[in-house]
Amino acid sequence: MTHFDTATAAVEAALAAGASYADARLMSRSAERMLARNGEIADTTRTSDVGIGVRALVGSSWGFFATSDLDGGARRAGEQAAEIAAASARVPMRAARMVPAEPVVASWSNPVVTDPADVSESDKADLLVAATSAMREHGADVATGTLTFWDTSKWFVSSEGHRIDQRIREAGGGIEATAVGNGETQRRSYPNSMGGQLGTRGWELVEELDLVGNAPRVAEEARALLTAPECPAGVTDVILDGSQVALQIHESVGHAIELDRILGWEAAYAGRSWLDLDRLGSLRYGSDLMSIAIDPTFPGALGSFGYDDEGTPAAKRMAVDAGTWVGVLAGRDSAALAGLDYAGSVRSDGWRRLPMVRMTNVGLEPGPHTLEEIVAATDDGIYMETNRSWSIDDRRLNFQFGCEIAYEIKNGKRGRMLKNPTYTGIGPRFWQSMDMLSSEIVPWGLGNCGKGQPGQVGHTAHPAAPARFRDVRVGVRA
Repeated sequence: MTHFDTATAAVEAALAAGASYADARLMSRSAERMLARNGEIADTTRTSDVGIGVRALVGSSWGFFATSDLDGGARRAGEQAAEIAAASARVPMRAARMVPAEPVVASWSNPVVTDPADVSESDKADLLVAATSAMREHGADVATGTLTFWDTSKWFVSSEGHRIDQRIREAGGGIEATAVGNGETQRRSYPNSMGGQLGTRGWELVEELDLVGNAPRVAEEARALLTAPECPAGVTDVILDGSQVALQIHESVGHAIELDRILGWEAAYAGRSWLDLDRLGSLRYGSDLMSIAIDPTFPGALGSFGYDDEGTPAAKRMAVDAGTWVGVLAGRDSAALAGLDYAGSVRSDGWRRLPMVRMTNVGLEPGPHTLEEIVAATDDGIYMETNRSWSIDDRRLNFQFGCEIAYEIKNGKRGRMLKNPTYTGIGPRFWQSMDMLSSEIVPWGLGNCGKGQPGQVGHTAHPAAPARFRDVRVGVRA
């Protein structure tokens, strides 16, 4: 049997067991991660798995069952999914509906110049050894580097006639230098913290990062932070680098516009949302410069795909348009309940997990400025770079973030280095204070977005650029 035949058998079994709708996702994934520390390879991990997950809808309720037994287990998985749905449907509720979808028969894969699987292990190791050795030579007490690769194939079949196969290859990496001083440590990461930069690309992304070339600067900055003055406390203008703007989007916009959170379906893991559907299309989320797109078609970004895990074609739509909240991340069932006519944002992190509403690429449209222009236009402020810590309440509203490094801005020029910078705010007030935004958009990849119980790890990206925010509280008040 082909993979499509196996998935079809699971769907047919679910329908025969009483489901009004069913779909099956057969997935195969391999992953590779290499870690270097202080000029030596510390760990190399390779994993692979394959299995099938089946959803079945009976009345008001979904059932889900997954198995790695592809020989004889697929039909049983379909039957089990329908049985679970039927048991849940015994609780009286309104029958579930789904936004209509045209059945799709298609094949999709992301473009890759050099498949990471074709790059030798020694070449990967040599790169990390050279980068971490260079950081040690330039002042790092602990120097680490990572490379990460995924190769995922999916075969999706639905009772409506979908028949879609996709192959998604992802790659990336980063370095980190830690300097130890008298009672404190400081770190600098490149090109971002939390694993570096990741995308739906091949080895070419790793080459573009130039980890070895950036290693000396990263180590020297970590060492210099030990003797830098503390970020002062007060209210001032703040300029955030693109990677920190990306994290700001993730926490205070991306999770907030997930429709399952807004509806109250998802509340146990990281809370609900402050947004109210009655204000969709009228709520002022930010300034006129704030236009945020949901765009799984963004080339090379980590949240890109051809079709989501319900078979909905990838399409760009606006979440915030010139400051006004206009769109959400939705699935076919949540959208129907909310009275919306679109979906396209449902994924799972593997065949074992039920698909749910997840971020795709959620990011800013380009602004009219450059970082140099933003700095030059700032008389008194602080420039902050690279996330170090994050905290946000369970409504995705009140937040406090810390960055690895900061610089004073005085009379339009970058001044002295500052350590331990933090800033705090309330989501819509903060975004309404954005008055300058760069055009230098980068799709910052995030490979560790957590959601759901049992927990799932999502891959998403946030196209972002440096931006200025006015009258922000920074530092720690005594």
